[in-house]
Amino acid sequence: MEGIQNPVVSRSVEEVFGDFRGRRAGLLKALSTDVRKFYHECDPDKENLCLYGLPNETWEVNLPVDEVPPELPEPALGINFARDGMPEKDWISLVAVHSDSWLISVAFYFGARFGFGKNERKRLFQMINDLPTIFEVITGNAKQSKDQSANNHNSSRTKPSGVKASKTSPPPREDDDSGEDEEDDEQGAVCGACGDNHDDFWICCDACEKWFHGKCVKITPAKAEHIKHYKCPTCSTNKKIKA
Repeated sequence: MEGIQNPVVSRSVEEVFGDFRGRRAGLLKALSTDVRKFYHECDPDKENLCLYGLPNETWEVNLPVDEVPPELPEPALGINFARDGMPEKDWISLVAVHSDSWLISVAFYFGARFGFGKNERKRLFQMINDLPTIFEVITGNAKQSKDQSANNHNSSRTKPSGVKASKTSPPPREDDDSGEDEEDDEQGAVCGACGDNHDDFWICCDACEKWFHGKCVKITPAKAEHIKHYKCPTCSTNKKIKA
């Protein structure tokens, strides 16, 4: 696992947040586009296993480190033992919750290690809080932050407003009577793989109805034109298992 290379060298808030985003991206891959590989690596017959997100946006399932105390906070131990004891969807959601907790602990461990003050810790948390949690992305409950919504609303770079069948962009959230702020009504979908909502080519899964960046699921605009009914990697693999 990648940890502190030189504890004497300090890092800025932006560098610690960059580490957070890299590890988060790796964990999101494990629980979405790479979920079948992740599932098979969490063999209940193996020893206690942990899911690690790495700063280079990759992930690994491995045994916990031998050092006591560890160089970094450790993620949830023994996730493989619970794999076959509950529905797969619930197990993935549980791992997602623990992954969110681990990411926060690592980020604020760095904050303490590098001597962040009150204002730096607050800024780090605000940067983290602007991103949806892994649990929110995996369960489809991710919401775009209000600041991002305002920026996108005022930006000249807007996504195409095609309908779901066009598979070109995520639609805005439908209006409801929940009494949420007007800004929330303008929030759009976020990618079901990376949890972000930056401008790009989008495609919608016809099974789970989640939207994905084409790059995240390896679908190009040209390839999408020949797809009548698209299924994301998770829905495709779930269908094969049931068959």
